[in-house]
Amino acid sequence: MTEAQTGHRTVPDGDEAEAERGRPNRWKVVFVTLLVVGALGAVTWVLLGSRLLVVRHVEVSGTELAPRDRVVAAAGIDLGTPMARLRTGAVRERVERLREVESAKIERHWPGTVRIVVREREPVAVFDRNGRYQLLDRHGVTVADAESRPAGLPALTVASPGPSDKATLAALTVLAALPERLSGKLAEVEATGPEAVTLHMQGGQTVVWGAAERAGEKIRLLDALRRTAGGRAVRTVDISSPEVLKTS
Repeated sequence: MTEAQTGHRTVPDGDEAEAERGRPNRWKVVFVTLLVVGALGAVTWVLLGSRLLVVRHVEVSGTELAPRDRVVAAAGIDLGTPMARLRTGAVRERVERLREVESAKIERHWPGTVRIVVREREPVAVFDRNGRYQLLDRHGVTVADAESRPAGLPALTVASPGPSDKATLAALTVLAALPERLSGKLAEVEATGPEAVTLHMQGGQTVVWGAAERAGEKIRLLDALRRTAGGRAVRTVDISSPEVLKTS
């Protein structure tokens, strides 16, 4: 009888052996797949659903002006939050809203510690506002207030100090460009406009700086004048146009 008449298909011996070998291989694939899925599920549960890897401690470093408690409060990190779910970008943005903070970095330290590394704004000048002293950084941001004049910072004299005031930014740009040999002798930096910056030195000398541009040329002029003047007192120096040096 033929295969069609009997309704059965005869499998050659070689094919039958190969089919038998394929069945356990398929079971191995299924088993390994289930094992991987189970492992991934367990890892996901440990990271997101269990109490094993949650925030237990918040550390703060790099602060002097901003109290640690204010930084922690601004960060808004809830203890018990799964470490993997912590939105470090949002935490960083909240910390950087503090006026003392220029930048912040949020670090996860497993299994349960979050570290906030703060870079604070550095005061470079002081502004007298009705008997209270505002400490400003290089961007014109008020970093802190004080009741007494802090030592070591030059006074800033402008009409409306702030990060959006062009006169303030011009004065602070000049201040940042000064080498230590000049900034250490500076008593006051005054700006009536973005192109009208004047330096008042501790010895009483006045330097009419002008615009903030061409700082390198102006500094070289001041150094050359100091060398050539010897012990002669020069009360006023006008270097607003470096091509024409004026003294009196």
